[in-house]
Amino acid sequence: MGADREGGARRTPARAVAYVACGAVLLAGCASMPDHGDLRGFESTPRQDTQVRVFAVPPSEDALPPQIVQGFLEALTSDDLNYETAKQYLTDRARKSWHPQRSTTVLANAPGIEVDWAVNKEERDTFAFLLTGTRVATVDAEQSYAPAGGNYSQQVQLKRDRKSGQWRIDRLPEGIVLGQSDFQRNYMSVNKYYLAANSASGASSQLAAVADPVYVRQRVDPTTQVVRSLLEGPTSWLDPAVLSSFPTGTRLAKTGDPLTPDEHNKLTVPLNDKAARVGLAKCNEMAAQVLFTLQDLTPAVDEVELRAGGAELCSLDTDGATAVATRGPVRSPEYLYFLDDEQRVVRIRSGSKTAGAEPVPGPLGEGTKSLRSVAVSRDERTAAGVSLNGAELYVARMEPGAQLGEPVLVSQGKIEGDRLTTPSWDAQGNLWIADRDPARARLLLLQAGKNEPLEVETPALDGRIKSVRIAADGVRIALIVEKGGEQSLLVGRIDLDEKVGERAAVTVRELHNAAPELEEVTTMSWSGDDRLVVVGRAKGGVLQLRYVQVDGSTPKAPAPDALTGVKEIAASEDERLPLVAYSDDGIVRLPSGAQWQTVVKEGSAPVYPG
Repeated sequence: MGADREGGARRTPARAVAYVACGAVLLAGCASMPDHGDLRGFESTPRQDTQVRVFAVPPSEDALPPQIVQGFLEALTSDDLNYETAKQYLTDRARKSWHPQRSTTVLANAPGIEVDWAVNKEERDTFAFLLTGTRVATVDAEQSYAPAGGNYSQQVQLKRDRKSGQWRIDRLPEGIVLGQSDFQRNYMSVNKYYLAANSASGASSQLAAVADPVYVRQRVDPTTQVVRSLLEGPTSWLDPAVLSSFPTGTRLAKTGDPLTPDEHNKLTVPLNDKAARVGLAKCNEMAAQVLFTLQDLTPAVDEVELRAGGAELCSLDTDGATAVATRGPVRSPEYLYFLDDEQRVVRIRSGSKTAGAEPVPGPLGEGTKSLRSVAVSRDERTAAGVSLNGAELYVARMEPGAQLGEPVLVSQGKIEGDRLTTPSWDAQGNLWIADRDPARARLLLLQAGKNEPLEVETPALDGRIKSVRIAADGVRIALIVEKGGEQSLLVGRIDLDEKVGERAAVTVRELHNAAPELEEVTTMSWSGDDRLVVVGRAKGGVLQLRYVQVDGSTPKAPAPDALTGVKEIAASEDERLPLVAYSDDGIVRLPSGAQWQTVVKEGSAPVYPG
């Protein structure tokens, strides 16, 4: 290869390496080209303008094996629609067996490249390298993100064609491998939307839309990508709890054209004949799923027309979609609630800047029972409060003359920390709470907030629940779980098993860590369709406020402004409303574009409905 061996590693002409590392960026060229250095992984040239399309260059004539491997890795970070340039670095056999869409492995840094001396012996027409690094995450064939860890080491084997003398990659890992910075630049998180299975039979006449986050390449026709993914159905994790209104087998019609909104932000979606016979109501549900899915993309889509068999099936705008299903809370919260210095439930208008808090109507606002925490139903008609010692749960209507009655639940825990958590209401008017009694730790559901508590099965739970929050869609649950001195944020799926004449069995399944980099999460709240706001601490770090995605990825939105001494955090799925916290400064709020502001100095346990 014309490379010298030095200190157990090969040295390679760095001029060729630098050419491949920066040659894909056909913008301003390379500022400098080093003339020495070890063979190792590279980090692509930073690209500040995310709208600039980046294309890879094909292999140069007589390129050496190091150039082939690095050129291929750089081509994986380009904007080629079907990785056509990357495939030029492969032999015919490898090109046929390589499926880049099946998986993406994200490493902490760009892949390291090491000569595989265990393989490279006397054979002159083959050469092997190891791609190495530390795993951060994987994206599977469903485009679903999952945090990962551990070392990565995969072989890439090259072969030289005896006729042409050209080197090409003959064997390689399945899918894509790239560094975290390239992943964040090239991919974007998009929510597909499906309909909650439990909302079809719930108390509300309106369906609940459930976010199903996936990652797509953000400069490679993302609109068509995400609509195609929507039609293929929900990810495996969410599938048991949701429905899609698209008939089985519905796909985009094979026109070959990308999906592009017109000048009025209307998108026409041609479907195959599987959708040709749907009725208007079902078609409107399908169109609502498409609209909700595309509203966060740029350019925004304000109206969707679905077509099949050469005819229009239906057309729906954003107002029509909102009438079909709810995305987030059924209505924007009217009030923010908290406990005053007398441990009574009080409220202020949710967007109010003033501190004019008033007691809620009914017994929980009258102060007859001192409380430590409160939760308000999403229709803002009923409140649930946990007594000051954490042992009793009371539920009462928020209306004049309502009676308090006996507690609906009593914990037998011997100390306050072993008793009841703060409760949480779902969209169907059911109340969720955890009893931390070590002798009988359990997650409980009280239907309508008053019936006999139903014990929720948690087969994968390893630890004790410290905090419970139900998403507005009623399908997902967030838990802070303690184990071995750590407090983790887990997100699970709620499965209902309803049998005629029997009480429904409820199970929380497939819990996963939504904040794997934090070893201590002290408080959290849902803050949108697919994210939570948390207060947590990384190993060796300090407590900090941050947003996390339900799939464990990090959102691109900036973290909230720092706030010291945060004890509790409250947010709404209606992202227009400010964050609220209980801190050393009392009850404080963070309006959009402003700094933290004090609401009241004496108060605790702030919550929005839910």
